[in-house]
Parts: sequence; structure tokens; C-alpha cells
Amino acid sequence: MRPGIAVNAARCMACYACFMACKDEHCGWGSALTAPQPRMGQYWMNIVEWERGDSERRIKTATVPTPCSHCENPACMAAGKDGAVYKREDGVVIIDPEKAKGQKQIVDACPIGAIYWNEELQLAQKCTMCAELMDDPDYPGKEPRCVEACPNQALVYGDLDDPESEVSKLIAANKVTPLAGLEGMKTQVVHLNVPSAFLAGTVYMPEEEEEVCIGAKVVITCEECGCTYETVTNWAGDWEFEDLPKGKSWTVEISYPGYKSVKYTGERTDKDHYVAMTYLEKE
Repeated sequence: MRPGIAVNAARCMACYACFMACKDEHCGWGSALTAPQPRMGQYWMNIVEWERGDSERRIKTATVPTPCSHCENPACMAAGKDGAVYKREDGVVIIDPEKAKGQKQIVDACPIGAIYWNEELQLAQKCTMCAELMDDPDYPGKEPRCVEACPNQALVYGDLDDPESEVSKLIAANKVTPLAGLEGMKTQVVHLNVPSAFLAGTVYMPEEEEEVCIGAKVVITCEECGCTYETVTNWAGDWEFEDLPKGKSWTVEISYPGYKSVKYTGERTDKDHYVAMTYLEKE
């Protein structure tokens, strides 16, 4: 078995149940695999949150549960000396609580900041995927504590080598979105549906009518690759294209029967971007 966790960012609602379950399990006691987690300053299941949007007219938030990714070729293992970091046969990456003492370079090696420094113990620490529990034949649960605690199936655990497992089916059916710093790497924590960038706007009828335009056609075209996407404005006159590639320039064209079309160029997706409030003019 190659145990893994699929993190479906689209289902995370920032309830912090996984975070609290991790604290409940690891604070105050250790095992052969890990020293106790401090109550403060460490987030083995970190909930990364950020505000999306560059205009008050379109603001959204995103939350992404972020534990250690248990990489196939861990940078932390390469940085550690004398076997301080090792991979088990099942692929789970472990920091040895004795050999790793004093080796702060292990913390600095992690590309996603998922390893923490215990100043009191002079020790690098991180998520173990609850391997100490999975190894215990008397443990009644069949999943890591964070997965057990999630009320919305944002975290799913299982065998990554079994294509019929729930976790493998979930990964196959969704958009795999590696975290920044892990692009091209194989990991046993697989992130799905992490948002990239959106373009959005609002279309109105002529200003004097004080009405939004419902059903206006909006087409965006990437100025670098030529790919296009199409939608129509909703009941509030709003339009939005989500999960666009970052760092691209776009042309936005808005049309509605009987009115002059509107065109914007050079609208970029370096970040989430609200293009404009567009007021149509009659032909």
C-alpha cells in the first residue's frame, strides 16, 4: 500500500476541524516516529487562506489545507545528515526525533514551509500522516486524524497504488493542482482544485436605464496562445472566468443584440482581476 491524502480545495470550508484533530492527536505525547507537537507555533495541518480579487466589486477567499506533501524525492531528506530524514517502505517521510536534533537546515529545505522548528527540543518536526496510528493494530480508526475529522470530504485517504480506491478515483476525476514549489514532483499528498486566477466584470444597460444586462455574451481570448472561453452574464449582470492560467494577457469582448460591442485588451491574470463595470451603448 502507498498511503496518500487527496486535498480537495474546492470542498474546504475553513472549519479547522482537521487542524484541531492534529493538535489533539500530537500535542502532549510522542512516539518512536515523532516528538510531541508544541501547542503553539507549529501547524502540521496548516490552513492556508488568502483573499482573492483586486476590486471591492469582486472579492472571494480561498482556503487550502497544507500538510507535508510526503514527496517522492524529499528535499528535506537530502538536506538532513546521518539519516535524520528517511522514507518508509510505504513512502511516508519521517523526521527521526533523535537523529534530526540540531539540524535546522531540514526546516529551510522544505519548498512549501511544512516543516517547523521546535526551539525547546532543537528539532525539526512535521506531519507523519499519522503513521504511528496506522501502524498500531489496536487503533480503531482507518484514517489519519485530520481525515477523520473533516466534515465535508475535503480530505480523502487511501491507497494511491489501487486505481479502484476512493482516493485514486477522486484524483482521476479532478484537476490536480500542485502547490507552488512542488510543480513536476510526485507526492503522496495530492492537491486538487486549488484556484489559480479569475477574470470578472459586470455589464449594465445604458447608464440612464439603471439596469444590469442579463445574458450578454462575454468571450475572452488569450493573447499569447489564442485559446478562448465563453460565457454569458447572470441575473446580476456579472460574468466570471475561473481557474485561468496565471501570467497571461487576455482580450475581453462583450456583445448584446442591439448594442455596440465592447472590447478590452491586455487584461492580465497575474492575480485575480476585476476587469470593469461596462455600460452598453445602443447601436
